[in-house]
Amino acid sequence: MPDMRQLDVRGLSCPQPALRTTEMLKRLASGTVEVQLDAGTARDNVVRIAERAGWQIAEREEADGSLRLTLRK
Repeated sequence: MPDMRQLDVRGLSCPQPALRTTEMLKRLASGTVEVQLDAGTARDNVVRIAERAGWQIAEREEADGSLRLTLRK
C-alpha cells in the first residue's frame, strides 16, 4: 500500500506552506499527500512545486472554506 501523509499548513504565511510541502515531497518517492491550506497564493505555490516534481494533483474545497490538495505519485 502506498504511503499516505497529511500536511496541515493552514494559517502559515508564505513561504512556509511551500517549504513544508517541498520537504515532505522530497522525503517520499511515491504515495499520497493531502495538503490542507487556506490561502490562494499558498495553493498556487504548492501546485507548482508538486507539478514540477511529477505529482498528480486533485483539489477540493472543504466546508470551512479551506482547500485540500491531494498529491499522488
